[in-house]
Amino acid sequence: MNIAVSSSTKGLSMRSQVRWRVCWENELQLADHIELSEFFRKTYGPTGAFNANPFEGGRSWAGARPEVRVIGYDTRGVAAHIGALRRFIKVGEVDVLVAELGLYGVRPDLEGLGITHSMRVMYPVLQQLGVPFGFGAVRPALKEHLTRLLERPGLATVLSGVRMRSTLPDVYLNLPPTRTEDALVVVFPIGRSISEWPTGTMIERNGPEL
Repeated sequence: MNIAVSSSTKGLSMRSQVRWRVCWENELQLADHIELSEFFRKTYGPTGAFNANPFEGGRSWAGARPEVRVIGYDTRGVAAHIGALRRFIKVGEVDVLVAELGLYGVRPDLEGLGITHSMRVMYPVLQQLGVPFGFGAVRPALKEHLTRLLERPGLATVLSGVRMRSTLPDVYLNLPPTRTEDALVVVFPIGRSISEWPTGTMIERNGPEL
C-alpha cells in the first residue's frame, strides 16, 4: 500500500466537504487519468522524486493497475485516493485470494483526512467483491499513520516480521527482475476471520505492487 504523508494538519474541518466516488477502471476517462496523475505527482513528490516519476505523462498508476478506485473530491479537485485489485498471493506455501489495496494518497493540505476515511468508503466495496481478505503492505516507518485505522477493533490487523517479494513493473538490463523488502502487512478480514490468515514470513506477490 503506497502511502504519501505530510506534516501538515491544515484543512481538518474540510472532511465533511469531500465527496467520494467509487469507479471501475474502465469508467475512467482520459481527463480522469490526467487529473489523478497530477494528484499523485504532487502527493508523492515530497517523499522523493523517484516516487513521483511513475506518474509522468498522464499515468495514474505506478506498478500494477487497480480495477476499482475510491476517489475523494472537493472544490480543489482530487483530495484523496485508494485503489484495489483482486489477486492471488502466496503466504508461505498457501495461495490466498485478496483485494490488494494501494495507491493511497491524501492531498497535503488535507493530511488529517487519513486512510481511515478512505477505508470507510472502500470497505463496503470489498464486501461487495466477496473477497476473503483485504491486504496491503507499508514500510515499517509508516506504522504510526495506521493508528486511527487500528482503533476500530476487528477492522484491520497489522502483521510484522514479514518479507514481501514483488516483480518490478519494468525490466532493466543488469538489474534483478524482483524486489524483496521488509514490510508491515495490513490484513482486513472481509469474508473470513483473521484467524484463517495463513502463517508465513514470506509473501510472494508474483506480480508488481499496486
